Amino acid sequence: MNITTLGEARFPSVQRRTVSDQARVTSRLIRDPSVSPAEELLFELAGPRAKLFFDPAATRAGIVTCGGLCPGLNNVIRSLFLELHHGYGVKDVLGFRDGYRGLDPARGREPFVLTPEFVHDIHKDGGTVLGTSRGPVDIAAAVDNLIQRGVNILFTIGGDGTQRGGNELFQEARRRGHPLAVVGVPKTIDNDVIFVSRTFGYLTAVEEAAKVLHCAHTEAHSVHNGIALVKLMGRDAGFIAAGATIASQDVNFALVPETPLQLDGENGFLAALKQRILKRAHALIAVAEGAGQELLAASDAERDASGNVKLQDIGPFLRERIESYFKAEGIPVTLRYIDPSYLIRSVPADAEDSILCDFFARNAVHAAMAGKTGLVIGLLHDTFIHVPIELLASQRKRLDLNGSIWRAVLAATGQTFGESV
Repeated sequence: MNITTLGEARFPSVQRRTVSDQARVTSRLIRDPSVSPAEELLFELAGPRAKLFFDPAATRAGIVTCGGLCPGLNNVIRSLFLELHHGYGVKDVLGFRDGYRGLDPARGREPFVLTPEFVHDIHKDGGTVLGTSRGPVDIAAAVDNLIQRGVNILFTIGGDGTQRGGNELFQEARRRGHPLAVVGVPKTIDNDVIFVSRTFGYLTAVEEAAKVLHCAHTEAHSVHNGIALVKLMGRDAGFIAAGATIASQDVNFALVPETPLQLDGENGFLAALKQRILKRAHALIAVAEGAGQELLAASDAERDASGNVKLQDIGPFLRERIESYFKAEGIPVTLRYIDPSYLIRSVPADAEDSILCDFFARNAVHAAMAGKTGLVIGLLHDTFIHVPIELLASQRKRLDLNGSIWRAVLAATGQTFGESV
C-alpha cells in the first residue's frame, strides 16, 4: 500500500533509530494456503525516517479533534505536541478549537498556541481541551486559513468522516501548490476501525462499562425476579458490549448489532429470558445501541451532523417489550434500565490506553515530518503502520461471529439465543 509523499525528504533527522520506507507489515499474521495471495495487503511500517521533508525550525503544525468524545483525546494532543516540540524541535503548534469548525475563520474561534505549560496536565482529564464538533467544513475556507497561518502539518483526530475530510484538505492544498501533510489518528470508542486492532479509549470504555454491569448485576440479584438492562455504546459493532461482557462475567444476554434480534417465538430472546427468570430469578442484559434496529422504524433520511444515520433508541423499546411480555405471562418482575453511554466515554484514559495514545501520536508525527500525507496511523499485529485514508474509509470492522471474542461472550453468558445467526 503506497503512501503519498509531498516530495523528496532532504533534511537529516535527529532521531537516533529510524526505519526504512521499504519495510512492510503483512495484513495476515498467519499464511493460509486457501486464501489467495492477492488478498494479502502489505502496509508501510510506521516510525521515524532518516530524512525529513520539513525543516523543523521552519515548520508550523496544527491539531484538531472531531466527533464524539473518547478517553485519551488529551493524551494524543499532549504526545503530538511533545514529540513535535522535544523530539523534532518544532516550535509552533496550533490547537484548532471546536473540531473542523475551528478551521473556518468565519465560524471558529482563534486557535490555541500550544506550549509545554498548556499541555502539562491535560492528560489527567477526560474530554478534549480543544473542544470538538460534528459536521463538515468549508474546504476552501479551511485551506485558505491554513495557508494564511503557514500551517504545514495538520493532525486530524477523529473517525472515518474526519479522516475523509482531512484527505479533502490535503487534496485542495495540493491543488493550490501548498505542501500540507495531513496525518490522521483514528478515534472511535466503538473499536470498529479496519486495520486497527485496538483504538485508543476502547479498553477504558470496557473497564467503565464493566463497573456499570457489576452494579446492575447487584440491582438485579438483590430482588426476586430482578432484571437489569444496560445499554452500551456501539452503533455498528458490538465490541464494547462484548468486551464488557467478557470482563464482567455476570451478563446473561449480550445483544449486538452483528446478530439480528429475534424477540418473539420459542427460540426468541423473550422466551430465553423467561426461562432464565424462572430458573435463577434474576438476569442481566447488555445491549449495544445499534442492536435490534431492524425492529424499529428507522429512516435513512434522518442523519446527524456527521452524516451518520440516526439510530432509534433500542433501550426504552426493549424495556417496554420485556415489561409487557412478563405482564402478559403473569410473571412479576422488577426491571432496572441503565444507560451510561456518555459517562463511559468522558473519563480519562486508563494506563494501557494512555500508552497506546502516546504511540499513535508519536508515529503520526514521524510520518508527517517525513512528508507523508493522506494517511491514518493503523495498528496490526502489535505493530504500527501507515494506512491510506481511502482504504480505511472504505470499510468498517465488525465482530466476527465465528471468532474468539464472540465465542468468549457465548461461553461467559451461556446464551444460545443468537448463536446460530
